[in-house]
Amino acid sequence: MPIRPEHRFFYPIDWVQLSAVIRFGRAKGCCEGCGRPHGRMVYHLGDGRWWDADAGRWRDGWGRRIRITPGTDILGRARPTWVVLAAAHRDHDTSNNAAANLAAFCQRCHMIHDRPEHQRRRWRTLFRRKALGDLFNGRYS
Repeated sequence: MPIRPEHRFFYPIDWVQLSAVIRFGRAKGCCEGCGRPHGRMVYHLGDGRWWDADAGRWRDGWGRRIRITPGTDILGRARPTWVVLAAAHRDHDTSNNAAANLAAFCQRCHMIHDRPEHQRRRWRTLFRRKALGDLFNGRYS
């Protein structure tokens, strides 16, 4: 994930190398949340289930093997997506760059991990817009 310019100074100068060590050294190019491989096309069903081509079976959103009942229209619902790994801070503190605090997550796992932070930012943005609207434009109808 690209780093926003206003957050760039929170990250160390060697973040690119540190991220590469976590994503490709420790995690060996696979998501630590669900096991999806970096840089490959993966077919998924939109609810977390995805096709593991290496193992030849379906996996759930956390990488566990699952069975799909025969006769289910899976191919009609499967969508392709490219997997890109990103290094994520487990405690959301960008100044804590210890190896135990960093994880290699795919897009899906990273968004799930950051969901509470995104909800907090969304609430804060909405609250700020309403406050500015009340201050300068009067009350909302």
